[in-house]
Amino acid sequence: MGGCFSKPKPVELKIEVVLPEKERGKEELSASGKGSPRAYQGNGTARHFHAEERLPAPHPYPGPQDCVEAAVCHIKDLENGQMREVELGWGKVLLVKDNGEFHALGHKCPHYGAPLVKGVLSRGRVRCPWHGACFNIGTGDLEDFPGLDSLHKFQVKIEKEKVYVRASKQALQLQRRTKVMAKCISPSAGHSSSTNVLIVGAGAAGLVCAETLRQEGFSDRIVLCTLDRHLPYDRPKLSKSLDAQPEQLALRPKEFFRAYGIEVLTEAQVVTVDVRNKKVVFKDGFKLEYSKLLLAPGSSPKTLSCKGKEVENVFTIRTPEDANRVVRLARGRNAVVVGAGFLGMEVAAYLTEKAHSVSVVELEETPFRRFLGERVGRALMKMFENNRVKFYMQTEVSELRAQEGKLKEVVLKSSKVVRADVCVVGIGAVPATGFLRQSSINLDSRGFIPVNKMMQTNVPGVFAAGDAVTFPLAWRNNRKVNIPHWQMAHAQGRVAAQNMLAQEAEISTVPYLWTAMFGKSLRYAGYGEGFDDVIIQGDLEDLKFVAFYTKGDEVIAVASMNYDPIVSKVAEVLASGRAIRKREVELFVLHSKTGDMSWLTGKGS
Repeated sequence: MGGCFSKPKPVELKIEVVLPEKERGKEELSASGKGSPRAYQGNGTARHFHAEERLPAPHPYPGPQDCVEAAVCHIKDLENGQMREVELGWGKVLLVKDNGEFHALGHKCPHYGAPLVKGVLSRGRVRCPWHGACFNIGTGDLEDFPGLDSLHKFQVKIEKEKVYVRASKQALQLQRRTKVMAKCISPSAGHSSSTNVLIVGAGAAGLVCAETLRQEGFSDRIVLCTLDRHLPYDRPKLSKSLDAQPEQLALRPKEFFRAYGIEVLTEAQVVTVDVRNKKVVFKDGFKLEYSKLLLAPGSSPKTLSCKGKEVENVFTIRTPEDANRVVRLARGRNAVVVGAGFLGMEVAAYLTEKAHSVSVVELEETPFRRFLGERVGRALMKMFENNRVKFYMQTEVSELRAQEGKLKEVVLKSSKVVRADVCVVGIGAVPATGFLRQSSINLDSRGFIPVNKMMQTNVPGVFAAGDAVTFPLAWRNNRKVNIPHWQMAHAQGRVAAQNMLAQEAEISTVPYLWTAMFGKSLRYAGYGEGFDDVIIQGDLEDLKFVAFYTKGDEVIAVASMNYDPIVSKVAEVLASGRAIRKREVELFVLHSKTGDMSWLTGKGS
């Protein structure tokens, strides 16, 4: 273990690793990284990477010909707390004035390319208007998620009351900065049966844990194992863009994992965890010892239990292959989606342009009712009906009928029969923790892994993160909750890594999620379970609104469409520790026909 937590040599700290990047497309559909992942089989040495290959790094000291410098404004052009996009010829820069000081940063969020000038500046950081990622204005570093990369920080100088910005041309064009990371120097990497850190699950929590360890200078062996055939990919995109290919969804190219010695075992199923001997056993019999363990297995989709459940062309969406097959089978045919939650509704929206007909079956009386409430659910339902989606509400599937083994009809408990060539089931998920039942790691009655604020389980050295955990939510009085959001998994993976390195970090992020349907985005922040009232400002019919979810006299969550950046603003207020009272919101709705939000930040009236 000697030296495994040591920082890399100073010379390495000068090198920034930057990955090539094409210009971002539309908000919800752009992929977070280019590369062509391959499946690395779980047998023998083929499962391991070699760390000889290195990513090309830009020259650590850009010369004058690689830089561009320009006067971008007069010092009085920006007030404190203001942001502006300025042009440097080779690209734009975000100029920020905070506490009398100017800062210049990359202007696009590295996650999906959102313009940060439309975000929220508060407490020395800028929060993305689309999905809530936060960047430190002093360093450009990513401080809250989603996404993996930070912003470039550019030099600012003031001469004769003018503000000058100097930047490297390459950084201006890349719009993202991968943090400096240690490389693996463990002699056993790639071939021995023991590892320092083992991560079970290669979703957002697993990947962020591995990257955080390397960013913090950890240079011992890290093994990441996944049931998937693919390297870590952008799973939320599966239901929003079912045609997406695995290489478009990859979060990092395979060269990245090689360069930093993060070994990925694909199609590798852990069947037992022996915490006494610190050892896991894989389905193929392979055994691996560990010093520290992160459990981030995610969840498994629930399936239908009705008559005919084994017929062909009935799917849950778990992998790119599932999603691609659904689109192929739905083209010009009849599609039925069971479940009107986020996954089901995203799939239904995507299939309207491909399928002959799309029907949604749901037990509740409106879509999203428990999450977004009756009124917002009804407005969204209307948008779907305007796009030819037929709803069968307050009923469920009683039988799947086949012709020659393939799905032909879905029979409902209401005795209606719906024609169907393909069926997608989106009725929720259960934690994928069956392999832990025989271990001494605590599971609750529903199969979730309870952890503390440091993401520690009841077993020392064993951490857990992501969709399979319950944890104390700081700003809701440490209530134990399960929040299966992409952003939350990132944050938990980071905290787990910090605590593997004994940094005593605690999870404190405000939950943030989004959905995209028919080219429109809904954003949501907070934890709204148990809300007893919804206060709506704006126009639900036009889908230009903000909904505040309250419990007693406190706002516990907010959702919006076409009302940016209010969700990021509320998330920032909640993250600062300030409670938002119901009365404040009622006054805002009563008096504000202009959508003025200064009351939220304590500025203005």
